[in-house]
Amino acid sequence: MADQDPAAVSVGEVRAAHRFDEARLAEWLAANVEGFAGPMTVNQFKGGASNPTFLITTPAKRYVIRKKPPGQLLASAHQVDREYRVMKALGATGFPVPVMRALCQDESIIGTVFYVMDFLEGRIFRNARLPGMTPAERTAIYDELGAVMARLHGVDYEAIGLGDYGRPGNYFARQIDRWTKQYRGAETERIEAMEQLIEYLPKRMPADDTTTIAHGDYRLENVMFHPTEPRIIAVLDWELSTLGHPLADLGYNCILWHSRSESWGTLDGIDLASSGIPTEEEYVAAYCRRTGRDRIEDFSFYLGFSIFRLASIGQGVYKRNLDGIGNSDASPDNSGTRLLAETAWAVLQR
Repeated sequence: MADQDPAAVSVGEVRAAHRFDEARLAEWLAANVEGFAGPMTVNQFKGGASNPTFLITTPAKRYVIRKKPPGQLLASAHQVDREYRVMKALGATGFPVPVMRALCQDESIIGTVFYVMDFLEGRIFRNARLPGMTPAERTAIYDELGAVMARLHGVDYEAIGLGDYGRPGNYFARQIDRWTKQYRGAETERIEAMEQLIEYLPKRMPADDTTTIAHGDYRLENVMFHPTEPRIIAVLDWELSTLGHPLADLGYNCILWHSRSESWGTLDGIDLASSGIPTEEEYVAAYCRRTGRDRIEDFSFYLGFSIFRLASIGQGVYKRNLDGIGNSDASPDNSGTRLLAETAWAVLQR
């Protein structure tokens, strides 16, 4: 995976907290991945805050390994086996995902469950403002981002064997409960806006109970584009995917127009009219056209819920960093979670 330049792969040495027995891994790969042949080198992808991801390089081929992090984990988090399952099923339909090679549920190999997939050459845009591009190029990138999300929501999940991938219906009630529990499990201080959201969100859930495959973390940084074309060749990071409400994905996409976080992604300071990047309203309208919706009732709920959920995730990241088992440098404080919670509350009041 590359950061805009397809020849440049953003990897480094394996972090001390994530080291494992590489010889044991090589032995397992040789026995379980068709065509695998060493010797191999192991590097860790930079960035990310959830499931550690590694580049495996051999003389003939490169692979990517994604594993659970070490240490005590929150309930229902870091389910890399689910990532493997959904990508394998979607790959059979021609949906853009990497080729899945093997899943290992034997924790004695490298300490946690992990899976192996093909490495792909492409561009990952970590700056949502897309510096250095023409307005037409930016328009094409964002149009493709929305188009592939709409395509995902049109997949017949039962037909590809994912009928039991989640519980259809009642999505937001279950999600609000889940992320409240995740937040409480990682709570380090009282954040008043989070308390308001936890009390208020269940009272504002929509009547619309549509069910599709929901990616859960669908955004620009989690898709890979072709090296030269504005075409997505892989949707990545399926850890939070389930059977859920498609508008949760859309709301999550639209956090970008409200975020101030450079690390997560922001459009702060961009003149949208001249940049080629659509407005939030234009992006939502394009999604509606592609999915046959006339309009979205109470879009502020979907957006506010998504920001609340991201705040809960951010709290978990902060707590793991405090505990020394995170995948990124520890923040000096928890201001990011607080800002997200306050933003979610403001969105719900508009």
